[in-house]
Amino acid sequence: MTAVLLDGEALAARVRAEVADRVARLRSGGVTVGLGTLLVGDDGPSAKYVAMKHADCEEVGIDSVHEHLVATASQEEIEAVVARFNADPRIHSFLVQLPLPDGIDEERVLMSVEPDKDVDGLHPVNLGRLVMGSAGPLPCTPAGIVELLHAYDVPVEGSHVVVVGRGLTIGRPLALLLAMKRPGCNAAVTVVHTGVREMARLVRLGDVVVAAAGHAGLVTKSMVKPGAAVVGAGTSWQGRKLLSDVEEDVAEVAGWITPRIGGVGPMTRAVLLKNAVRAAERSR
Repeated sequence: MTAVLLDGEALAARVRAEVADRVARLRSGGVTVGLGTLLVGDDGPSAKYVAMKHADCEEVGIDSVHEHLVATASQEEIEAVVARFNADPRIHSFLVQLPLPDGIDEERVLMSVEPDKDVDGLHPVNLGRLVMGSAGPLPCTPAGIVELLHAYDVPVEGSHVVVVGRGLTIGRPLALLLAMKRPGCNAAVTVVHTGVREMARLVRLGDVVVAAAGHAGLVTKSMVKPGAAVVGAGTSWQGRKLLSDVEEDVAEVAGWITPRIGGVGPMTRAVLLKNAVRAAERSR
């Protein structure tokens, strides 16, 4: 069996083109979409990720505002930037790049973000909106995964999806989203993690498997039902090499699979742009 490649880079390019059209329409009406980012310290992957987001903004015509604080910045200094972004009408949405340095109360910082300006969709108010099925910014990676599966005609509705991992940024919100009665979702969802007995047996029951544990090679070929769709959403680093939660030979049995690079990541950034333009449209 040759798995269909779930090419997130190609789909993200189409999403960026759609966002660029919406940004241009807003600009013609006198609204310039603004996205802010706050980076604290000099974490290499975080700095690279923020730079990629700003490059995406430039491509689609979004004005980006960046604040970079030193690693020794205090809780009060970080929250002062958040307060400034909250109050600035030119910034329609923004993000605080994680992780924050040791000693900083991340939860307190994130709670101080205005929910309607939360471009990541992870503020408790927005997660509550997701639970209730109300309108609001969706968490970027879960929404990007759903869009990727839908674009490649993976049959999700009525299927059994197994999500490996229960983290706040992917596993938990993705399980909620996939179980909801909405296009591209409406699935039976099982959440497993490394503390679950017989995890391999449960994963093999999945018509769709999303690995989001951040544990390299956690999902192996023997754990996957032939023909299943497999999404590698969790990553980790080995030196300078990015590793996937999904072993490469899973492609020999899967019906659909994401590449190690260019699958979920580009869609996460594409959904962030969609959230940014939606925030500007709502503010208008």
